[in-house]
Amino acid sequence: MLSVATETLGGTGRLLCVGAHSDDLEIGCAGTVLKLVAINSQLTVDWVVLSASGQRAAEARESASRLLGDVAEARVVVENFRERYFPYDAALKEFFDELGRDLAPDLVLTPWRGDAHQDHRVVAELAGNTFRDQLILQYEIPKYDGDLGRPNVYVQLDEQTCRQKVANILDSFPSQKERHWFSDDTFWAMLRLRGIESQAPSGYAEAFHCHKLVLL
Repeated sequence: MLSVATETLGGTGRLLCVGAHSDDLEIGCAGTVLKLVAINSQLTVDWVVLSASGQRAAEARESASRLLGDVAEARVVVENFRERYFPYDAALKEFFDELGRDLAPDLVLTPWRGDAHQDHRVVAELAGNTFRDQLILQYEIPKYDGDLGRPNVYVQLDEQTCRQKVANILDSFPSQKERHWFSDDTFWAMLRLRGIESQAPSGYAEAFHCHKLVLL
């Protein structure tokens, strides 16, 4: 297993985080974002949630505020595209076209393109089409469908960062607390499983899929 210092990613100037729904980013990659922010306080973060309205939109904004409070610059965008209909919405493609004209991120975090949820897959595909010259890491989201794959990139996390991630999810999204999967043991289980696979000293990690990576 080849290891690369996270400081290499942390040195990037601009990070783009894209989630299909409110809480996708927090579940999939909040630990990694917290680690990158801790490494580079001058990081600029664009945080985009594509489908959230009402309470869910307020939850998304509150969570982003908690996670990104220490970055040099944060731009939080919460859109209201129709959930579960992403593959049929031409306006979503236009939104990504505009995003590509406005931003030149060094690192992009998106859902996995092999995800069973159609909204997640479309976001991953559009991000890949839009940001062809950027490093894209695709995060994973546990769900009823049982679609967890075999990721090939791991970010090892210390226990305190994991605690901050899990606490933020549980505190920021009260609308989800009645769902059978929305519990601290779900999120800790994912962190522990990926920690085992990456031999993390703390025992915890987040995992990503990377379609293409060039080492110079």
